[in-house]
Amino acid sequence: VALIPSVEFFLDPSYTIVSDACIACRGPVLSVKLFSRVPFANVRTLALDEGSRTSATLARVMLAERFGVRPMTELLPLGFATEDTSADAVLLIGDRAMKPPRERFVATWDLGEEWTQWTGLPFVFAVWAARRDADHQAVGRAHRALLESRTWGLAHLDDLAVAAAEATGIDARTTRDYFNDLDYALSYRHLAGLTDFFRRLAQDGLVPDGSLSFITAA
Repeated sequence: VALIPSVEFFLDPSYTIVSDACIACRGPVLSVKLFSRVPFANVRTLALDEGSRTSATLARVMLAERFGVRPMTELLPLGFATEDTSADAVLLIGDRAMKPPRERFVATWDLGEEWTQWTGLPFVFAVWAARRDADHQAVGRAHRALLESRTWGLAHLDDLAVAAAEATGIDARTTRDYFNDLDYALSYRHLAGLTDFFRRLAQDGLVPDGSLSFITAA
């Protein structure tokens, strides 16, 4: 059982979702942002955070479907900043996205917020998955442990925010808002958002067409 980017789940038909625990949002996500030096319709080159998978694919899909642009892409290595690339647009995730950039940009997207405004649905960034042939009893135990962990975490958001602030240098109020704005459970609307993202990727030939798989108990 592993937490994997949702796009990786789409790429391998042997995966199944084993828990309703997830990482998702219904609006601003704060840690996934696309910064552009030109209007989005004029983006021809795109630097993608080396740590991104789902977010990189989401940025490409949104640029293609909303503006008809399919930019050339390059990787932005971990530890690099926006000024380390001359690309028209730069995708940053995690701490780098949450810290104010040192340069000014023509346009900025919070991808969670933009997706929700565009589709009216939540966005699921990562899911807990396993192989279809995994032992279901073992998977059930992992699912229950994840739910216990989620319950504990939601009851200790202030403590986690302080720890995150100490680790990242981001102020505790921002880390608290970040944890509070994320969703950690798959509702029917989250599944609708996940399915819509899958449909768009399959339509563009970015993932194999097919159906999503879930273990019923989860």
